[in-house]
Amino acid sequence: MWMIAVIACIAVLVAGVLVKRARDRQMFEQHSITSEDLHSLLASHGDVALFDVRLSLDLLADSVIIPGAKRFAPEEVIANPALIPKDRDSIVYCTCPSDETSRRILRLALADGHTRIKFLKGGLGGWRAGGYPVEPYDKSFHLDSSGVALPRHSPIQ
Repeated sequence: MWMIAVIACIAVLVAGVLVKRARDRQMFEQHSITSEDLHSLLASHGDVALFDVRLSLDLLADSVIIPGAKRFAPEEVIANPALIPKDRDSIVYCTCPSDETSRRILRLALADGHTRIKFLKGGLGGWRAGGYPVEPYDKSFHLDSSGVALPRHSPIQ
């Protein structure tokens, strides 16, 4: 009898995990934009705030940014989600496999009440693969004691 209870518990746990994954997948699809769609939006002078949330060492390795984007280290946004405006459409991008940092920032922003936020599918790599423009990122930043590069204006230094 106890074996049936254990199997039932495992089945409920597996079902819960599968439902959560399906919900996450749906949420990410709803809150994502392709490079092509972002390019069209920017070309039509759409009012959108674009944020580069790459890890600082990634920025150090590839110091370019999508024109018009503002750079925030992920730690800055995690410490202060209000850096991303709630009153206008916002798009975040990174260079992580599977857009991990962008998805993390998206989740945080949605939990903070943001409703007008998306992440760029494929991040900076997808943008560049589409042949869309980038520009040099020439703001200075340094390495902190943990080895992560942070902009000099970072509130978490």
